[in-house]
Amino acid sequence: MSRVCEITKKKPMSGHNVSHSEIKTKRRFLPNLQIVSFLSEILGTKVKLYVTSRGIKTVEANGGIDSYLLNTGNSKLTPEAKAVKARIQKCQAKKAAKK
Repeated sequence: MSRVCEITKKKPMSGHNVSHSEIKTKRRFLPNLQIVSFLSEILGTKVKLYVTSRGIKTVEANGGIDSYLLNTGNSKLTPEAKAVKARIQKCQAKKAAKK
C-alpha cells in the first residue's frame, strides 16, 4: 500500500525530531489514511479507497463519491480514483442509453 490519499493526493512529508539539546534526527510525518468503503449509488456497490480524514470530509461535502468524482477533473485524481470514475461514467452511459 502506498501512503497516498486517493482523493487529496496527500503524501508523507519529512522533517526533524528536535531534542532538548537541539540534536536533529530525520523523521516522517505520515498522512492519516483510512480504508473507507463509499457507497456508489450509480454502480450500486461499495467502492474501497485509501483516503485521509480530510478526503472523507471532502467527499461527503460534495454529496457522495459519485458526484465528487464526476465533478472533479482527472488531473486532480489518482489512477485508482480515475478507474472508479471511468466505471461510474460507463454505468451512467448504459443507464442513459436504456431510457
